Amino acid sequence: MWKDFKAFAFKGNLVDLAIAVVIGGAFGKIVTSLVTDIIMPLVGIIIGGTNLADMKATVGEASITYGNFFQTCIDFLIIAFSIFMVIKIGTKAGLFAKKEEPVVVEGPNEIELLAEIRDLLKEKE
Repeated sequence: MWKDFKAFAFKGNLVDLAIAVVIGGAFGKIVTSLVTDIIMPLVGIIIGGTNLADMKATVGEASITYGNFFQTCIDFLIIAFSIFMVIKIGTKAGLFAKKEEPVVVEGPNEIELLAEIRDLLKEKE
């Protein structure tokens, strides 16, 4: 069981995926900080000095914080655009080229091999 797990866990694609998840998590934190600390204060200044994240609607005792939702949507759009650009640039640079499958050269089939063996045996007689 350990052998099977080791073979599964240390496949090249799985390790690459784990590295991508860690880097993606760090990248997400950077983008969240960019949106929270730089972009949203500028948006707040433009729309009249209010902090968009603090915008909410209160119904009874419940608060609907739609400002946080808008901020999260902006986070998503920036991350999606950044990933799109990395993939587009990587594709143009040839970084994401598909690995070519090895070409399989087909040899003679069984019938041809048997016929060849038969002919060789006939020549020896």
